[in-house]
Amino acid sequence: MMRLLVIEDSPELRNPLVAGLTKSGYAVEQASDGKTGLWMAQGTPFDLIVLDIMLPGLDGLSLLRKLRDGGSEGRVLLLTAKDTVLDRIAGLRSGADDYLVKPFSFDELLARVEALLRRGRETLSSVLRVGPLTIDLMAKTVTREGVAVLLAPREYSIIEFLVRQRGKVVSRAEIESQVYDAQAEPMSNVVDSAICALRRKIDTPDRESLIQTRRGQGYIIARGLE
Repeated sequence: MMRLLVIEDSPELRNPLVAGLTKSGYAVEQASDGKTGLWMAQGTPFDLIVLDIMLPGLDGLSLLRKLRDGGSEGRVLLLTAKDTVLDRIAGLRSGADDYLVKPFSFDELLARVEALLRRGRETLSSVLRVGPLTIDLMAKTVTREGVAVLLAPREYSIIEFLVRQRGKVVSRAEIESQVYDAQAEPMSNVVDSAICALRRKIDTPDRESLIQTRRGQGYIIARGLE
């Protein structure tokens, strides 16, 4: 299910948008100010953000620039009451993918959301990079600083899953459900053992491990390593 974030300070607009997008089959979260929206967007890889420009705390264009400067590639649809050429240029140059002027119909917004998500799937890179690693999603291969890393199928599945979720703590249960055919037995250390084996193959000597352990929570690959 596609994940959307609506950042809009007006509840009269935000609540119907969230309800309509949820009814249309999306998993939707919401924020009513710029600082909260930025925190949510930085902590979760949303497929698309519906972003108002005029926000309390942090305006939409500043929020968008911070996301792009941090490496976020998620689609962003700007909402604004301004409709001049200079306003549209400012939004697009800040990293927006599309621009919708208030007032608008929900059907138009939904059509633009659908188009942006289709475009995102079409242009999605088949290569992921994190630290010294390059992951080829089509060939299902991993290289470290240009040298092939031989991984077992489940080891590859784990590193791909963690990299896709980078910046987010992933629990052992989530890894089990994504990678293993059946849920591991309670108290099983199958994930911990696989992570240890994976670290030996992908980590670079004298450098901190790419896969960090969060005691009692799970594992995380930090953002900012791209």
